[in-house]
Amino acid sequence: MSFSSPAIEPLSFREALGHYASGITVITSHIDGEPIGFTCQSFYSVSVSPPLVSFSVMSSSASYPKIRQAGRFAVNILSDEQVRISNQFARRGADKWHGVEWQESPLGNPIIVRSLHWLDCEIYAEHAAGDHLIVIGEVKALSVQEAAATQPLLYFKGRYCNIAANIAV
Repeated sequence: MSFSSPAIEPLSFREALGHYASGITVITSHIDGEPIGFTCQSFYSVSVSPPLVSFSVMSSSASYPKIRQAGRFAVNILSDEQVRISNQFARRGADKWHGVEWQESPLGNPIIVRSLHWLDCEIYAEHAAGDHLIVIGEVKALSVQEAAATQPLLYFKGRYCNIAANIAV
C-alpha cells in the first residue's frame, strides 16, 4: 500500500521555512583581479574535526562558478549594522562592491570590513541538491576578534531582525 502526498506549494514552503531565523552572510572570493560575492542565509557548521562549514547556492548563480574556479571562499558573518551590504550583495547585475570596504584574507578572499566574524575556506566538496548546490568548505583561517557589543544580522519571516534580549535557559 502506497501513500501519495499532495504537492508542496512553493510559496507555502518558503513561508514555512521563513519561520526559522537565520544569520546573514556574504560569501566572497577573488579571481582574475575581480572580487566576487553574494548574500547567503543558508550557512551552517558541518564538522569540528576537520573544521568544515557549508552553504547552499542556487544552481543558476552567476557568482558561484567563479568561486568554484577560484577553489576558495570567505564567509563574512554580517552584523546588524550591515543591512545595506546584505541588500547590495543580494542584487543581480549590480556593482555589488560599490562603496564596500574590504581587505584580503590569508587565502586571498575579500573580507568585508566591520563584519562580525569571517571564515577563510577552501572548497572541500560540492553536491547537487534540487535547484541548489551544497558547498562544503574546509576552514583554513578565521577571525578571533571580540565583538561583544555587536549583534548578528538576522532574517526572520521575510525581514531583517535583531536580538532584542539575551535569554538564558
